[in-house]
Amino acid sequence: MFPTFEVVPAVDMQDGEVVQLVQGEKGTETTYGDPVDAAEKWVEGGAETLHLVDLDGAFDGERKNAAAVESILGAVDVEVQLGGGIRTATDATDLLSRGVDRVILGTAAIENPDIVAEISEEYPGSVMVSLDAKDGEVLVSGWTESTGLDPAEAATRYEELSAGAILFTDVDVEGRMEGVQTGPVRRVAEAVEIPVVASGGVASVDDIRTLRDAGASAVVVGSALYQGAFSLSEAVDALD
Repeated sequence: MFPTFEVVPAVDMQDGEVVQLVQGEKGTETTYGDPVDAAEKWVEGGAETLHLVDLDGAFDGERKNAAAVESILGAVDVEVQLGGGIRTATDATDLLSRGVDRVILGTAAIENPDIVAEISEEYPGSVMVSLDAKDGEVLVSGWTESTGLDPAEAATRYEELSAGAILFTDVDVEGRMEGVQTGPVRRVAEAVEIPVVASGGVASVDDIRTLRDAGASAVVVGSALYQGAFSLSEAVDALD
């Protein structure tokens, strides 16, 4: 997973459309059209992995964009990681059997850490645990509840449970396009041997380089790409 550093475009879905939220809050969304069109655009621009999120699933606990996910899986030939509303091992293994390469578990992994080991036993390396942190504490339930967990300590715990990667989202800067914070990312990356994928705050290609230099194996980018701060091909070329 991520043998070289990657820029991973986000395809966040709500009510069957691509959206971007500010600070993960409902009502702040900007809509960007059809998910399949977005996925194909990013692949044409050089994406090797796509980051799909069912926001309805994340907020309501029920995956409502399954049809869009299926269409994306049929339309592109790159790795796909999917999160949002995956609450059980059965949910996860069903998605993995359908062609999703990695499932992203947030709330489910916090509430039942053993689910990571359970899924990994059947599909090794397929679980990416999402640690979304604000003010140094991990949040769950669509960023609405604090757990009191330290993200670096939590990352170590999930590595021991056979997680294949950690998705670390810095909620303090997420969606604002005002730049990134390296300290929190570096702490998590230094705590584990598995890949750490950074998310939150990217506004420029320099931000991407900064996260790479802080130890991230990849970075998920949403708003900056959709708003045209830079193109995916520009980011890929700059990193090369």
